[in-house]
Parts: sequence; C-alpha cells; structure tokens
Amino acid sequence: MIKKIKTQDSIVASCNDNVFNYFGWPSVAKLPDGTLAMVASGHRLGHVCPFGKMIICYSRDEGKTWSAPSALIDTPLDDRDGGIAVFGNGRVIVTSFNNTVEFQRKEVANKPDYKYKKLIEEYLNCVDEEMERKYLGSTYRISDDGGYTFGEVKIAPVNAPHGPCPTIDGGLLYIGRYFAKECEGSRIQCWKLNENDEFEYLSTIEQIEREDYEIWKNVEPYAIMMPDGKIIVHIRLGGTKTLEDGSILWTDTIYQCESYDNGKTFTKPYPVGLEHGAPSHLCLHSSGVLISSCSSRLGTLGEQVMFSKDAGETWDMGYYLRDDGPVNDLGYPCTIERSDGSLLTVYYQKEKADGPCIIMQSIWELPEL
Repeated sequence: MIKKIKTQDSIVASCNDNVFNYFGWPSVAKLPDGTLAMVASGHRLGHVCPFGKMIICYSRDEGKTWSAPSALIDTPLDDRDGGIAVFGNGRVIVTSFNNTVEFQRKEVANKPDYKYKKLIEEYLNCVDEEMERKYLGSTYRISDDGGYTFGEVKIAPVNAPHGPCPTIDGGLLYIGRYFAKECEGSRIQCWKLNENDEFEYLSTIEQIEREDYEIWKNVEPYAIMMPDGKIIVHIRLGGTKTLEDGSILWTDTIYQCESYDNGKTFTKPYPVGLEHGAPSHLCLHSSGVLISSCSSRLGTLGEQVMFSKDAGETWDMGYYLRDDGPVNDLGYPCTIERSDGSLLTVYYQKEKADGPCIIMQSIWELPEL
C-alpha cells in the first residue's frame, strides 16, 4: 500500500527554451555556511549525450529559490551523475563520471529516430583517443573555500551517483563501482582520500549474484557513516529477467551491507526487501531516523523513501513523495535536513510525458513512524 507524504514541490533547474534542456541525476548538500548546493548533469540533449556537463546551483534560503545552473565539470565526454559531499574542515568534493565514446556511439545508433543523432555522431568523431584517455572514468574536484571555487579535475577509481562518504574523523571514503574499460560485473570497492587528495584502495565488497537476472548492470552504491562509526551501504542492482509470458522485465533491487572497521571489510550484501527501487541515498535525521531515498520505475512511477529507527537493521517502506511520474526516466533522489528539521529532496523527473527531464525538489516533514 502506498503511503503518500504531503510535499511542497517546485523546480530547481530547467532550460525549456533551449534544445540542451535535459537535466538528470542530482545530489544536494548543505555547505559549511548553511548555503545549499545542488549538483547534477545538465544542458544535455537527452539521456545519452556527449554535450552533458556537471552543473551546480546554490540556494541561500534553504530551497525557496535557486541560482541559475553553472558548469563545474565539463570534459569532452558525457559528464553524468553529480555527487557532492562536505568533509574535513569545511572542504567540499563534487563528483561526476562519463562513458566511453564507443558506448555513446552504440547507444545513439540504437535509437534510429533520435532527433539529434547526426549531431552527436559528428561530435563523437572529433573526440580522439588522447582526449578520451585523459578524462575517461570518474571525475572529481575539491573546494577549500566551502564549496565556491574548486581545484583541478582529477580522476577517481570508482563512482557512486551521489558521491563519497564523509567519516566522523573528517576523512573521506569513496565506496563506488570500480571503473575500467575492461571491468566486468559489479566490482564495488572502498577507497580512502589521502593527504595528497588522491584515493588509496582499502577493500572490495563481495559481488552480488542473482540467478534470476539474465543481464544485470547499473550496480550503484551509496554509503553513510553513522555516529558510532558503523558504515551502511545501499546498492542498486538493476537487471533484466524473462517473465512467464516471455516478456522481458527490467527491475531494480536494493541491497545492503555494513562495515565496522572503517571500510577495511564489509559484510555480504543482502536485499532489504524493496523491489523496483533505483539508486538509494542515505540521510541521518537529527531525530535519529535514517532515511533512504530512491525512485520507483515500475508500477507507481515517482520518488519513494523508507525509514529506519534502528540504524539500518529494519526498514519501514512504502512511503512516496511523488507518485505522478509521467514516464520512468526519473529518480536519483537525494535528501538533506533543513535547519527547522524539515527535509528537502532533489530528483529528476518530467513535468509531462513529451517534455524534457528537469531537476525538481520536494520539501516535506518526517512522518509518524
């Protein structure tokens, strides 16, 4: 049964008067001075587009108004999935990742009616191997002034849609999917940021196996460190399976694992019981309630949340912020707590089926649990 939460919904970033009007995969964080920063991939032609760039918007009134998008990571490749985290003494890291030229070319070729197919193909022909080699993979930039100016673009070994995990001692762990052209499967690893702002390997999370999935990919994790040092990881496993009538179903499942030694080892991932949930983001409310935000791309289309009052041991599910998605190209919600205890969740969705994807937000109150 759907438990609908009352929300105040509005738009964070859009550009409807331009052909580069597709925005997706956002994250949001509260900067050290209280300003909210939202990052996402924007100014795209569509879901696959080499012109995409990672953008940032700011709100100095806790989400009532937002600044216009400005580019923060803009490589020659397909910059996707904006992640952001505040760590250390007011430092801020933003992350993105991109696809190979070959992948983008195949994706566009598989869309014969794609309006901008020729434009994209011509651009990709101009991206040489040296350009691809320099930027391919997971990218990041670090700010030392609280999230307003950022250093050079660097390459990380792993990627997670909402970015790395701050630790209680001021450090930063990046628990994400290992990126390499030759990498197969769901190799999820934990890396630690060192004093040179480079990532060092710590551990690998045991690979998830699903015998009922013929093809599986989109293994996307996110981690949070609790006040007692326990790390909780939620992992999206997306894949296809054949139904009794012969039709092919794409589905998403959320798995969970934990670490009790600062990321040196992790428990074996297990399903939490929520089917059809796309990537999770974890947020600890000041009340002690842990919130996992994810989308729903089958059945009820929209943004959902689940809650845990026992640090991830059990989850209360079935709550929806939005249940009105016109199509299933939506989601990647990310939630933060505002100063009054209310919550703000950003996500991408269309206003109508034939319109572009844009960044939206919902402001809401924690329900009685």
